[in-house]
Amino acid sequence: MAKPLLATVRGERQGRPPLWIMRQAGRYLPEYRAIRETVGTFLELCYTPELAAEVTLQPLRRFELDAAILFSDILVIPDALGQTVRFEHGEGPRLEPITPDGLGRLNADGVVEHLAPVFETLRRVKADLAPDKTLIGFCGSPWTVATYMIAGRGSPDQAAARIFALRHPEAMAQLLDLLVDASAAYLIAQLEAGADVLQLFESWAMNIDERQFAQLVIEPNRRIVKAVRAAVPDAAFIGFPRGAAGLVPAYVAGTGVNAVGLDYMMPIGTADASLPAALPVQGNLDPLRLLAGGEQMEARIEEIIAGFAGRPHIFNLGHGIVPETPIGHVERLVEIVRRGR
Repeated sequence: MAKPLLATVRGERQGRPPLWIMRQAGRYLPEYRAIRETVGTFLELCYTPELAAEVTLQPLRRFELDAAILFSDILVIPDALGQTVRFEHGEGPRLEPITPDGLGRLNADGVVEHLAPVFETLRRVKADLAPDKTLIGFCGSPWTVATYMIAGRGSPDQAAARIFALRHPEAMAQLLDLLVDASAAYLIAQLEAGADVLQLFESWAMNIDERQFAQLVIEPNRRIVKAVRAAVPDAAFIGFPRGAAGLVPAYVAGTGVNAVGLDYMMPIGTADASLPAALPVQGNLDPLRLLAGGEQMEARIEEIIAGFAGRPHIFNLGHGIVPETPIGHVERLVEIVRRGR
């Protein structure tokens, strides 16, 4: 049976845009919160295949979505490399910051073995997923993951990582090399476990100039795509360079991704005019429009669908759904998108 979302990533326009929602498995769902209370840590949930598979499938039981996305986190890679990673309740991730002298403590040799529970999650989801649904695997892109590894936490301007790259270019290159190799091996194993499509989350693509963007964002992502396709030639990629703005066309051209995710700050007309006419795009409703709901949300959904009607389009948010989002608003979003053009 055809998978509309996979077909769209590969360049086929559909009668209506297929739909999934970034962070569709998460805290806005009471069934997710119930499972989260049964485990001690967030990483424990990510590494327990029975529970992670259940969480992955929960939104598809509630909504008519076209894809499941693996429930995991971008920071399982530094965890697998040997960096201390923990998640503080209500405060986000905390890592032991990496210094140039500390890179030697990281080891990529056991990454695939360490992440074996993730692949078991994918196999379980694949076995239970309807044949017309696409299974999305993912990883954090090297620059984004490096910003957490260097700062030890998320930050609004990624200053610690930006300064690290400027003061210690050789150490940054070494760290990115390590992340490229680990990420490619991780993604190849995800495809082998049943993933249909891979999304590269470059969540911190903003705040760097075009020269650093080429070095820190485009080149590492290009190398991942190339390495994965050397093992799986038809591997399909969605790249999501959040905040890249006017550099999105360069990202698409330089990385070789099949489709590009657009954040909610990207104007529809700008994206449509600046990207190749046949390029599939994904996005890009503001998550706070979904949170607020009502006529403004419905009008914007229709505007996005109409704006990308001439190209392959996957409807999604322009970033992750926020935990306070009413379930009724998500139901209305799905209803409008599934109604078609």
